[in-house]
Amino acid sequence: MHPLSSDQRWNNLKAGVNGVDSRFKLCGTKRKAEGSFHTGTPTFLENPFCAHDNVHAHTNVKETNFGQDLSMSPFYDQCYSSVLDNPASSPSNLLKLSNNPFGQRKMQRTLSMPQTTVGDNSLLDGVDVTIRRVNSTNSFPKLRFRDHVWTYTQRYLAAEAIEDAILETGPTKHEGNVDGMHLVQLLISCAEAVACRDKAHASNLLVELRANALVFGSSFQRVASCFMQALTDRIALVKPLGAVGLVTPAPNLNSIGSEKKEEALRLVYEVCPHIQFGHFVANLTILEAFEGEKFVHVVDLGMTLGLPHGRQWRSLLESLANHHGQSLRRIRITAVGPCVNRFHIIGDELEAYAHELGINLEFSHVESSLETLKPEDIKTYENEVLVVNSILQLHCVVKESRGALNSVLKIIHELSPKVLVLVEQDSSHNGPFFLGRFMEALYYYSAIFDALDAMLPKYDTRRAKVEQFYFAEEIKNIVSCEGPSRVERHERLDQWRRRMSRAGFQAAPVKLVAQAKQWLAELKVCEGYTIVEEKGSLVLGWKSKPIVAASCWKC
Repeated sequence: MHPLSSDQRWNNLKAGVNGVDSRFKLCGTKRKAEGSFHTGTPTFLENPFCAHDNVHAHTNVKETNFGQDLSMSPFYDQCYSSVLDNPASSPSNLLKLSNNPFGQRKMQRTLSMPQTTVGDNSLLDGVDVTIRRVNSTNSFPKLRFRDHVWTYTQRYLAAEAIEDAILETGPTKHEGNVDGMHLVQLLISCAEAVACRDKAHASNLLVELRANALVFGSSFQRVASCFMQALTDRIALVKPLGAVGLVTPAPNLNSIGSEKKEEALRLVYEVCPHIQFGHFVANLTILEAFEGEKFVHVVDLGMTLGLPHGRQWRSLLESLANHHGQSLRRIRITAVGPCVNRFHIIGDELEAYAHELGINLEFSHVESSLETLKPEDIKTYENEVLVVNSILQLHCVVKESRGALNSVLKIIHELSPKVLVLVEQDSSHNGPFFLGRFMEALYYYSAIFDALDAMLPKYDTRRAKVEQFYFAEEIKNIVSCEGPSRVERHERLDQWRRRMSRAGFQAAPVKLVAQAKQWLAELKVCEGYTIVEEKGSLVLGWKSKPIVAASCWKC
């Protein structure tokens, strides 16, 4: 009934990178000093990029090592039966494969290391592995594209072995999980085919994905439908084998109307706490910076993607009227971005609202993208306290050369703001390799769609609009676009720390974790969202998966 034998499935599990499921970590016992069977992952498989080319003949397997009978091992029954006895598994567990390899391990360069030889009784039974280390730091292997394809192929084989084991003994009640794992395999296989420019194989897999990835299905089926659309767009732009690069995308490829985008942004603000979290942390930080000041100025980069009615600044004006009304004489807000007409409307509404609160507000805008912004575009006055606000904006100017981002940060540094508030998605979607970005994005957006599933019913139109008109557009940009057209270049918080430090900024710890947790409890969104403090920054997450990070910086 199943093409893979029990031995082959176990061998596939052994070949997995960083393990497949957390249950396997509890299967075996601690390895003895010598001669015991090791159920963990070999070092050269844990991080194949570090020693992949230095392994003698890659593995130097004696005869046909992967066909040997592992059932003779005293640990075989214990390890393999644990999967069969507890087949409950989910796509989210398999997706955790991709969360470790990217940026978690770094190669440690040393001046001199002795030659190390691993014999027959070491990591893999029957495998003779010799790793030679030399003095030169230039001896590390050059990463090749086939190395990355090899890595993800191992993950796919490991996931396939898990599914085969569940299919063999799993009861009917786990069919939904099996379908989810099958979608994971289809998506990874299709992404590998696209990365290898195999349009025929990718097209066949997309046909099967369209039949299984339902827009109104389970949470993972819904996110799979977004990635299926993105892969469809990318395969249409892929050149044949032997060519270089992608075909120039057609203008407005599957574009969403501006009205639908604006409505989707409004719904994201109302339904999800992501943007509201950024506004809450930013406003508390700005209020602290404005304490006791008479003339204050806020430079807002992007105006929160042009969110209607200036939601963030309405809340700030209310707080200023309640706590700083007597000392404050004038507040200026400068919006930076190309949405001039929208900024006009927001500015008029804010000025009218500030007048009702008895606050003197001057609103202005700079019609410029962040990449073309110039220092003289922003007018500043003496004796005026300046703060800069950036909500989900700076990742759009992160390019391969980093010149655009460095230019923007330089301009901000020249303004000498009292504080810069930076709120960004906390995920690695700017890697140089397509497969890496794909796996990171799949894991990240699966968590977001899981949160939406907990907050809204399956057939709620608001949920469909948020998924298809907002998050699906981000997924398409990450997966299907390259070069200047790829603007959703999200990076992890640690990477932003390095970038800001190189630009001359110093971290200002955000000591608002207690207030933020209280705010989240009062928001009453749903259980599952968490707020933690990480190295002076606040991170909003869903079931321990980071979603959005807020940090503050000073010159």
